[in-house]
Amino acid sequence: MPEPRQPSPRFTTPDTPSAETPRGAAWIPHGCHLDAHSHTHGQLVYAAAGAFATTTERGTWFAPANRVTWTPPGFDHSHRFYGRTDVRLLDIPVDLCGELTAYPGVFEVSPLLREALLALTDRPEFRPGADRRLLTVVVDELAEAPEPSVHLPEPRDDRLRAVTALLHADPGRTATLAALGRTVGASERTLSRLFHTDLGMSFHRWRTILRIHHALVHLTNGRSVTDTAMECGWSNPSSFIEAFTTIVGETPGRFHAQLRGERS
Repeated sequence: MPEPRQPSPRFTTPDTPSAETPRGAAWIPHGCHLDAHSHTHGQLVYAAAGAFATTTERGTWFAPANRVTWTPPGFDHSHRFYGRTDVRLLDIPVDLCGELTAYPGVFEVSPLLREALLALTDRPEFRPGADRRLLTVVVDELAEAPEPSVHLPEPRDDRLRAVTALLHADPGRTATLAALGRTVGASERTLSRLFHTDLGMSFHRWRTILRIHHALVHLTNGRSVTDTAMECGWSNPSSFIEAFTTIVGETPGRFHAQLRGERS
């Protein structure tokens, strides 16, 4: 791991006085949490090493080193960092925000996009207008980038919130929806309906994505694929590998190997 980077000259305080979100590039320690805040501009957050999660009213997006999160202007959002994270933050001017989605999300990072993000956050502008031209390349790449299914929506209904709180506290919990319903005082049928109407997915799908989020944290922190599968509630590594590949788009072994390569 390279030595901690000192904040660059572009590393400043945000436009929201109560927030503490940095600009530019810095190493962020494990467990650091930036409270909810918003910006008048759009914002991209990328982890060149490590991982983080961005949370908005629409839910949570987890972003390891092959993902970048996007937050449009005006959306309250917070960040939590996992492992020692080389975080890059890039403001998107309002006049370019219309080229991207009008809601928060997470996108795959192509090799070209990665190099552009690093260049824009590693060095001062070397020619007038150079950063703006490179920024339009970033926007073009994002407009074509796939949006992986790693979004974890959060419920509005109190009964559903009680159930998801139990699962957040213990993602490996194997309780059925009926058993969880008895704990919070709601029927299985009611909760199943709420998962579909409030969150747009089944209970099984939501819990799987939650477990994948925690699996990404464990893998980022160096845990083995087998240990991660057991800790996150899968009965065997094969079922974990299948679920992980379906949602993340690559096997946990490949993801783990990429992290080791970046650290070395």
